[in-house]
Amino acid sequence: MKKLFSRSNIPEFLQNRRLRGIAIMTAALAILGIVLSFLLNWVFGVIVLVLVGIATLVVFNTMAEIGDDTTQYISDLSFRIQQGEQEALLRMPPGVMILGDSDQVEWVNPYLQNYFGDTDVLSRSINDVDAELAKLINDAEPKTMTTVKWRDNRFTLFVEPDFHAVYLYDITHYQLIQEQYDNEKIAIGQVFLDNYDEVTQSMTDQDISNLRNYVTNELSSWVQQFDMYLKQLDDDHYFVLAYAKSLAAIEADKFKILDTIRETTSKQNFPLTLSIGIAYGDPNLNKLADQAQSNLDLALGRGGDQVVVKAADQEARYYGGKTNPMEKRTRVRARMISQALQELMNESDQIFVQGHTQPDMDSLGACLGIRRIAKMNHKTCWIVLDKETVHSDVQRLLDNLKNYPDIDAAIISPQEALEKTTAQSMLLMVDHSKPSISISADLYHRLENRVMIIDHHRRGEEFPENPLLVYIEPYASSTCELITEMFEYQSQEGEPINKLEATAMLTGIFVDTKHFSLRTGTRTFDAASYLRSAGADSIEMQQYMKENVDSYLQRNHLIEMVEFVNEDMALITGEEDQTYDPVTAAQASDDLLNMSGVDASFVITRRADGRVGISARSLGEINVQLVMEAMGGGGHLSNAATQISDKSVAEVKQQLLDILTHSDEPEPATT
Repeated sequence: MKKLFSRSNIPEFLQNRRLRGIAIMTAALAILGIVLSFLLNWVFGVIVLVLVGIATLVVFNTMAEIGDDTTQYISDLSFRIQQGEQEALLRMPPGVMILGDSDQVEWVNPYLQNYFGDTDVLSRSINDVDAELAKLINDAEPKTMTTVKWRDNRFTLFVEPDFHAVYLYDITHYQLIQEQYDNEKIAIGQVFLDNYDEVTQSMTDQDISNLRNYVTNELSSWVQQFDMYLKQLDDDHYFVLAYAKSLAAIEADKFKILDTIRETTSKQNFPLTLSIGIAYGDPNLNKLADQAQSNLDLALGRGGDQVVVKAADQEARYYGGKTNPMEKRTRVRARMISQALQELMNESDQIFVQGHTQPDMDSLGACLGIRRIAKMNHKTCWIVLDKETVHSDVQRLLDNLKNYPDIDAAIISPQEALEKTTAQSMLLMVDHSKPSISISADLYHRLENRVMIIDHHRRGEEFPENPLLVYIEPYASSTCELITEMFEYQSQEGEPINKLEATAMLTGIFVDTKHFSLRTGTRTFDAASYLRSAGADSIEMQQYMKENVDSYLQRNHLIEMVEFVNEDMALITGEEDQTYDPVTAAQASDDLLNMSGVDASFVITRRADGRVGISARSLGEINVQLVMEAMGGGGHLSNAATQISDKSVAEVKQQLLDILTHSDEPEPATT
């Protein structure tokens, strides 16, 4: 009995709980109907019993057929799903490989086998089968999609370590489309002849025409070589249109067109240099053109004879810039800047002037010069200075200012400057153009839309966004030289420059030119002559430049630790646990250049603020600016520096050595 009614003997449709419930309810109603029929009449009851029996058989058979059909459908569906899974695994586009514990190939699907050809891969080490693929698998991040190149194809590689499975999806077709799209992105360039006006002003019309034809022909050959478009906009201005692929090619070529034109024109005694700004990466052509102009301005601000390649919100790439900037400034430009400064001062209620942190004599001398120009125009000018962070030479100057109460009262702290500023105030940044190294960065941000810059350092990537006026001349010896030239064009009604101001400014020129031995031109001596005639005292200059005994001993201690790199480069590395004054480090770097055979010097020391500083100097044959820019700093071709945070002295030294000894080490500069 138990066997008769076992689960296996019950029809499958009754094994469904819902159907069983319906069947039980139907049976209960049928029995109830039969009982009632017999109670009414036994003949009627027999008839109902027979009918119910027949109906039960019919329903039972129908439900059994439905159950059989359902079971058959589910079985067929399951079979088709399993068959589809197997077919997909064997024939689907992604290649599948199963590896054993010892990296032997246990199974590959036919799709992936096609890439191995007739090579038998099963039961062999993947490294023996294909060493290139084995390395890609070992280097891949587990459970992360990685794009790789294998056998001249591009694949998306996915490694599943839990199942020892490797998945490869061929994306060569899509990758080629992406590469074509990337290669055909537009880049816009501006080409400018730096000193065209200066070179041609003394030439005959025929020589000018020959020069112009030569430059145009060279540029035309250059753009044809790299499949670019060139359009001349003016005698000294060209427009370049290129694809990203062409831009990559000319970057790999290091923009040799700069050297070609410079060297050829130099041999003909009219040296001409180019500056180029190139922008890329933005689909908006208007923004791209603006960025190209900005890049050209950056190249010119760094002294010209170089290329700046930059996309918006990305770091700039520099090429060239290996020659000493030529003296391109004219007195006309100095007069225009001086008059523009006078107009800006008249539009302002008060003037604030500040130099860089750790100010030197050029920085403070420039501040004193700007204050005097403001007084000549009957304007109030405040010199912003943190007296707690000045060096001994600057401190001696500040001590002497007590004999000049009006000047001494004009020197205020950064906090006082913030309290005095108004919406109509103007800020002059002298001897620097990086807001991050200003004495008061807060003051800059308060007046960032009313800023003027006067500087002689090459312009860096960090630069104020909306300056009112920019006067950057990288070839000038010092900022004091630039400001001295402005006095000639100021109102003569005001009180002229006094003895102390003239002495401070001449000291700034004297220090920055290393006693008139570096970066000097005819304009430098003209400025020095003017300051001397204005009362600059050479004896007092010597007093400012004296150093105390501690600094003298520290400098000599540093020089004792000199070592040599590449025979012509001297390197000093200070102790990790000792701090050095930046001025002392700079003086040690200067002294190294007096050694026979030394063309460049580098001094690495720990500063009082915890950062590691490098002072770099050269005689002009090696461009130390490029070295310092590679380490986040900047400066001149022969005078540069950087400060690095969160690194030890030893780490900074190794970073510097890597740059100096790299195969692409700085090329010698042409003077």
